[in-house]
Amino acid sequence: MTTTSTTSTSPTTPATASSAPVESPLLSPARLGELRLPNRLVMAPMTRNRASADGVPLPVMATYYAQRATAGLIVAEAATPNAVGQTYANITAIHTDAHVAGWRRVTDAVRDAGGRMFLQLQHGGRIGHPDNSGLMPVAPSPVPLQDTVHTPSGHQPAVVPKELTVDEIRSTVADFAAAARRAIDAGFEGVEVHAANGYLLQQFLAKNTNQRTDAYGGPVAHRIRFVVEVVRAVAEEIGPERVGVRVAPGITVNGIEEGDTEDIYPALVDALAGIGQLAYLHVVFADPDTVLFKEIRANWSGTLIANPVLGWGGPLPADGGRGAGERLLAAGADLISLGRSFLANPDLVERMRVGAPLNPLNDKGLMYVGGAEGYTDYPTLTG
Repeated sequence: MTTTSTTSTSPTTPATASSAPVESPLLSPARLGELRLPNRLVMAPMTRNRASADGVPLPVMATYYAQRATAGLIVAEAATPNAVGQTYANITAIHTDAHVAGWRRVTDAVRDAGGRMFLQLQHGGRIGHPDNSGLMPVAPSPVPLQDTVHTPSGHQPAVVPKELTVDEIRSTVADFAAAARRAIDAGFEGVEVHAANGYLLQQFLAKNTNQRTDAYGGPVAHRIRFVVEVVRAVAEEIGPERVGVRVAPGITVNGIEEGDTEDIYPALVDALAGIGQLAYLHVVFADPDTVLFKEIRANWSGTLIANPVLGWGGPLPADGGRGAGERLLAAGADLISLGRSFLANPDLVERMRVGAPLNPLNDKGLMYVGGAEGYTDYPTLTG
């Protein structure tokens, strides 16, 4: 495994471990289909804008992911399945041979370090800008984001997206399937279909962004149709055991207002279960005390990855989310995904195992500016 730098640009100095190992169910082995996972910690997908302008992963990304290969599973950051799905500048993609080759360098590095990876597939929908992709963004309905979008020339007002025709919806479904095949060719164990965080798939789920009156809009059964069609096409292309789905019930990021969250997700879970034994369902900001989380767990017979609520934009808890993760495991989750804790701690698994303190996050602006600083320079316990 590539080791982290301990130069003067590092966010902190290497920490020392406590004398007593920590017993935690997070550190117990698990299975994900045919994959044997050494622990139940999943590195969540986190966009960090370290690709080339045309979406090819840069060499620094291979270093970054290999540093974190002790995670039970890594879900690599969102990659767009087609050009119009690009959100921001320097976002990864997976729709050309060059993208496959770039990602292959990443998966080879992680596999050499003993890790396992899925790739998240994300179409931005209305979250995009012509200055980023060269194309007009598309969406279920021509409802613009009431905010700005970051572009190479700075923040600009969001544009009114073009409403997808039925033929364009079918073409987009095919793009997801083709992207999934390319991900397998690039060396990933599987893919995660991103139906969360206010991007295209969740835009179809939500009432405020989906104002269609055809078979893809209106009642819940119609609004979940696009997500189900995408997941089914991807599963048919690479096998359901290689397909995960990420959802974010009730989240309002990127201007999403679902309107009937409690009706959407039970229906969606039932529909996804009918596709076959998918690899997993990944619930963002999971709260074990809510009725909806309990209902999803009861109705989903497969692997459930839960992402705990650790405070949006605030400092990380001192334990990096260990306590919240353990509570979710006790509530029925199988695996726990953590984002910023893995970003700041390449050796998060070992730090949790020995009870060592965690690195604090560097200036959050460094997450998106490119280069090694605030990305691959976080120190490990061994230096």
